[in-house]
Amino acid sequence: MKVAIYSYYPNDETRAVIERLTTALNKAHLPIDDQHPDVVVSVGGDGTLLSAFHHYRAELAKIRFVGLHTGHLGFYTDWRDYETDQLVNSLAHDNGESVSYPLLDINITYKGETAPHQFLALNEATVKKAAKTLVCDVYIKDQLLERFRGDGLCFSTPTGSTGYNKSLGGAVIHPGIEAIQMAEIASINNRVFRTLGASFIIGKDEWVTLRSEDADNFAISCDQFLTPERLVKEITFKVSQQRIYFAEYRHTAFWQRVRESFIRDVL
Repeated sequence: MKVAIYSYYPNDETRAVIERLTTALNKAHLPIDDQHPDVVVSVGGDGTLLSAFHHYRAELAKIRFVGLHTGHLGFYTDWRDYETDQLVNSLAHDNGESVSYPLLDINITYKGETAPHQFLALNEATVKKAAKTLVCDVYIKDQLLERFRGDGLCFSTPTGSTGYNKSLGGAVIHPGIEAIQMAEIASINNRVFRTLGASFIIGKDEWVTLRSEDADNFAISCDQFLTPERLVKEITFKVSQQRIYFAEYRHTAFWQRVRESFIRDVL
């Protein structure tokens, strides 16, 4: 089995963890291959794993991820920085088991083009205007739902529902549900303008399309990355047919992650 070690702008602490991990992998005779790995070990935090996901996007069907956290446990990390030997032992006795999560497809059609540009998100995508109110029509399966006016819209996966979506008042969704969620960002609701005023969830057989007559100055993010700034004709969001796979050595249950992240210290 070939293993890749991935880190994003590592600090001194992370470099020390990578050195210990590399030594342990060599001792266990597990080859390190950053180009075509079977397992990718992300060393850092959830942001590092997001970066690793995008780095290996073309290989998602062939690889599994493992999160090794250099701080407190995150939503995508099951191992701590002092557990490199235990992790390598699990890798050495790997049986191929995995757990998978849904992903978000973003298809952007730019003005003057017919073929959409495809993007993929593990957590969420947002649509905003750079300097003014976002005005766009929201369609579900090509049926008009509303004309949105406000700061923007957030589309999240189930695992991403605990992030920006949650801060917007959206629901937390278990990743066993193949769905995406749209949450409004500071929508305008008064006697003249009206939106649903709540987040909504759609399944894998539906999709959401945004269309706007004012297509300039769109700021569209995909996880922590911004897409190219160009005139936009329409944007479609749907549950992706692709999934992300994690090696299931001791994968932490989703609701345990939720409790430890948001509730544990309060009880």
